[in-house]
Amino acid sequence: MIKKEVIIGILVGLIANAIGLFFAATFLGQGDDFTKVIQAAVAEGFLGKLISLGAILNLIAFFIFIKRKQDYRARGVLLITVFIAVFTFVFKLF
Repeated sequence: MIKKEVIIGILVGLIANAIGLFFAATFLGQGDDFTKVIQAAVAEGFLGKLISLGAILNLIAFFIFIKRKQDYRARGVLLITVFIAVFTFVFKLF
């Protein structure tokens, strides 16, 4: 039961991050196509920053789960947020 709740939190965190990445790329891309913005981000080296901006929606999901007393789902969102932070740190190093 607890594993299921954590997995739901992880999935919500991944989906929230993907939606946040889409919004960040669309907003910062000034109307360009999403794929063009991602390709430009890879070429210019700021893809990690876009992914980090996308993780802001995880904050909203985390506090919604905390308010509803769904601590294990909030734990899943927190786990994926930490994973994204480590991923962007390693991505920035190499």
